[in-house]
Amino acid sequence: MTCARGHGLITALAAVRDHLPTLADLGYEGAADVIHVPVKKKRHQHRLSDDQHTYNKLLRGLRGVGERANALLTVTFKALRRVSLDPWRIGKITQAALVLLHHEHDWTISASHNVIFSY
Repeated sequence: MTCARGHGLITALAAVRDHLPTLADLGYEGAADVIHVPVKKKRHQHRLSDDQHTYNKLLRGLRGVGERANALLTVTFKALRRVSLDPWRIGKITQAALVLLHHEHDWTISASHNVIFSY
């Protein structure tokens, strides 16, 4: 969290939060006004409300999709495991790797839904 704030990441995400929702774990709890983080049970709270529990479950499911995508990329492309490049430059490399991964698995992107389908 300190590193993200120090490098201006939280400020940058705040500027685009309406167009680029960001999901994180409880490690980013201090930026909950900018990033979607799980609801944490308070000290004297017996359990989370049904709404809070459902929110956490949905958030966990969405984060799982991103985690799986990251795992596929880093397992398939060894060069992406330890990246020390400028974050803006690695984006182009990651985009190229994603295109190769789609080609390798015969995945397509639906133009109308902007979703990846496997055939």
